[in-house]
Amino acid sequence: MTNKIIYTLLLIAISFVAYGQEKFTLSGTIAIKENTETIIGASIYIPEANVSAVTNSYGFYSITLPKGEYTLVISYVGFETIEEHLSLTGNIKKDFSMFAKSTELDAVVISVNHSRTNIRKPEMSVNRLSINTIKKMPAIMGEVDILKAILQLPGVCNAQEGATGFNVRGGSVDGNLVLLDEAVVYNTSHLFGFFSVFNADVIKDLKLYKGGIPANFGGRTSSVLDIYQKEGNNQEYHVTGGIGAVASRLLVEGPLVKDKSSFVVAGRASYAHLFLKLADNANSVSFYDLNAKLNHKINDNNRIFLSGYFGKDQMDFGNFFSNNYGNSFLNLRWNHTFSEKLFSNASVIYSKYDYGLKIKYVGIDWVSDINNYNFKYNFTHNLSDKIILNYGINSIYYQFNPGTIKPMDFTSSINPDQIEEKYAWENALYISAEQKLSDKISLTYGLRYSNFQRLGEQNVNTYANNQAVVYNPELKIYEAGTPTGTIHYNKNERIIDFGNFEPRLAVSYVINDNQSVKASYNRMSQYIHLISNTASVSPLDIWAPSDQYLKPEILDQVALGYFRNFGNGNYSLEAETFYKRIKNKTDYIDGAELIANKAIEEVMLNGEGRSCGLELMLKKNTGKLTGWLSYTLSRAEQRTPGRNAYESGINNGEWYRANYDKTHNFSLTGAYQLNKKWNFGGVFTYQTGKATTYPIGKYLYQGITIANYGERNINSLPAYHHLDLSATYTPKPDSKKRWKSEWVFSIYNVYNRGNAATLMFEQNRDTGISEAKKISIFGIIPGVSYNFRF
Repeated sequence: MTNKIIYTLLLIAISFVAYGQEKFTLSGTIAIKENTETIIGASIYIPEANVSAVTNSYGFYSITLPKGEYTLVISYVGFETIEEHLSLTGNIKKDFSMFAKSTELDAVVISVNHSRTNIRKPEMSVNRLSINTIKKMPAIMGEVDILKAILQLPGVCNAQEGATGFNVRGGSVDGNLVLLDEAVVYNTSHLFGFFSVFNADVIKDLKLYKGGIPANFGGRTSSVLDIYQKEGNNQEYHVTGGIGAVASRLLVEGPLVKDKSSFVVAGRASYAHLFLKLADNANSVSFYDLNAKLNHKINDNNRIFLSGYFGKDQMDFGNFFSNNYGNSFLNLRWNHTFSEKLFSNASVIYSKYDYGLKIKYVGIDWVSDINNYNFKYNFTHNLSDKIILNYGINSIYYQFNPGTIKPMDFTSSINPDQIEEKYAWENALYISAEQKLSDKISLTYGLRYSNFQRLGEQNVNTYANNQAVVYNPELKIYEAGTPTGTIHYNKNERIIDFGNFEPRLAVSYVINDNQSVKASYNRMSQYIHLISNTASVSPLDIWAPSDQYLKPEILDQVALGYFRNFGNGNYSLEAETFYKRIKNKTDYIDGAELIANKAIEEVMLNGEGRSCGLELMLKKNTGKLTGWLSYTLSRAEQRTPGRNAYESGINNGEWYRANYDKTHNFSLTGAYQLNKKWNFGGVFTYQTGKATTYPIGKYLYQGITIANYGERNINSLPAYHHLDLSATYTPKPDSKKRWKSEWVFSIYNVYNRGNAATLMFEQNRDTGISEAKKISIFGIIPGVSYNFRF
């Protein structure tokens, strides 16, 4: 079956190459006039041929048409539309520059690109947010936050307040592939999720795939968040910055060689810990990050980029514990245009995530990290006006350090130790096609083959019956197995490997110029897993590769959607329904110990997961008042049945709610431009409380009261909701001077809602009555920041 699919794709490609040779091709790049920054996702529409295209991740476009006279209509959010007559009598390479509608500091009215390509393109379950849109949303403590913005989209939520990351369509945090300039970011949050690691000043474009994920992406089972940094102004120098209540930031960009080379460097740091010290508070929280990018245009066909990121968080909670973690990466990329139809990008990337935890009352200093070396080579082949091929390879080499253990000081009883490092190699080969069958029907289809190999050097435990977790029939619980021996694997010796074919398909049927229906199917494989216990008072992050016990997750997802623009494009409606099924969904046995565990396979079982839902999004695209309303009705469940007729499984083998299941998720986002000086923004969020397990009783054991818990995740925390508001004041919007500034005033959680991060159950010492105490992290938080640009 697989061979037939590949042969069919090759035959289609060959036939369309012959067909395309009878036509001519218009190609080039689209950039911003002021700084020549290329534009991702700009729309090129030719009404005479009813043909459209969008620029790729590097601003490149290509359209093949018969000889003739045409009108080009080029549009992008926040920029003046270009209309130009073109006589196509041969292959033409033509670059375009677009003027921004406003040169004020971020004073662009929010609008949503509602060009025809949104209706006709066979792309669904995808959200793109412009930076101008994000910057009009309430800035918490004066910090514009990309993750807070995507949390307002349907199908996206956070597990709880104070939790890092985000959840998409009932998926876990580690199921999100987050890319910054194509490099993997393993932890997306600063300060327990209060800020994101993405400095909005340096971000150029972002796109969230919730389903219908293209074949060039893989390795995760939930979503892809694809983010690109700015390239830097190659015409003149500029400085952008902001001074906020808890953090400040500064960006510098400019030409190295005018019209050929540019750079951008951005830094951000918090200083809340300084105020805590002044207040004689033993706790301390802080973060910093640095973004940098260089690019050089060698000639019209070759361009190179060097980009990087480094960020760190440090949290210290008195005599209890301290925690630090950080992401870093370096990426060298080469863009090459082979011809007016064939574009390529090659990337060599190093990425690292490290995580440290000191538990002071125990005296343990524990550090883990994951390093990867990544090579990508992607080709975009515009065969004709009806078909575009995308194909390439991806190879990643992993180094996992599950834990380096040291005593904190000479008083600690902890002995130094090193949990064995693990190594793996993940490779993928993919091909996909976007094809227009008729004026009404368009397809995207493709196939990805992924292969994952666990490599030595490592000593691997063996267990009786190949079971690292054993079942105790008397107590009816699962317990860690006892190794029967070990097998030693030499360096780079193959321990085990997995291979999976991952087909992708999406179809769009256009009802008329304003309406369409779309459907998609995709299979994804995930070979690395986050071992995390976020419910613990001492948070934990360990990344582990798949092996003979921890199996790779396999996702199948289908989605169906209805899309409509109405009111002359002033309003848009998106409605989607989805169903997901995941094989080998892991869960912990009761009482699992994760810190310094040398055999993590002894506390984990493979099960399955499923989720389904309905997503609605209504957008107002134009006018002084803009924004959107989103609502998600969904269910996310897990099941870990017994491995045979004698085992009960987790939760008696029945389906139970996933930790991040939220039945209702409602969000209202709005922005109002009163005049040139004042802009206002507001976000209201309501979510069903996350799944949890309450005790159903208690018993005494050797004089100690112990809680007795019922079925897993049968209860819910109280509902989560809050209102955030902001106001942006631009003192001199019409000033012609280079220095431009604005003030941003914000209030997070306006009515001081005490949202529950968790509930603590304890016995009142005076009355002896059991009590539940709600633990809240954030109340009302006002903020102000001063932003400038020159």
